[in-house]
Amino acid sequence: MAKTAFELTLEENQDLFSEVQPVKPSQILTTILQEYIPLATAINTEKARSELLISQILADVRRQLNYRISLFSGTEFNVNQDVGLQGYCDFLLSCSPEQYFIAAPVMMIVEAKNENIIRGLGQCVASMVGAQFFNQRADNGLQVIYGAVTTGTNWKFLTLEGKIVCIDVVEYYVKEIDKILGIILKPFQEHI
Repeated sequence: MAKTAFELTLEENQDLFSEVQPVKPSQILTTILQEYIPLATAINTEKARSELLISQILADVRRQLNYRISLFSGTEFNVNQDVGLQGYCDFLLSCSPEQYFIAAPVMMIVEAKNENIIRGLGQCVASMVGAQFFNQRADNGLQVIYGAVTTGTNWKFLTLEGKIVCIDVVEYYVKEIDKILGIILKPFQEHI
């Protein structure tokens, strides 16, 4: 488990994003979600939810930030093989406009899980630790890494600061897309 392997402290009792202001989705995203939520939930596979919902939401974040961030999907992210920080991230967002290669700072990791948020938490935390290593190696002073585990319709957010992982007590649903967008946009608005 990531908690033990990386000597992390876990906090589970905070409403991390209660102060975050909702952000209105673009008309494009609103239309896409109206059409794709029923389709993705009917198909009900991780791949369908990932392609039809998660990638669309994250692409809207990039669009709302005028393409000043990069979005990667299914990209190899080998940071430190000696400690097991290697593999593919479902989604990764970087505060860099470079789209061909991952550049620091990596700010958010999103893990797609089919109907099981809890099972994805360990993988997400390990990926967040990888992002933390990646940013430190690039001599980037970013203090907080954000993460999310999602089914596309349900979203659970996390933060990693130093050795402390906080898992938000609130689980958000796609009908609260404005709040989900506000949370995802928050770290980028602070650094762009």
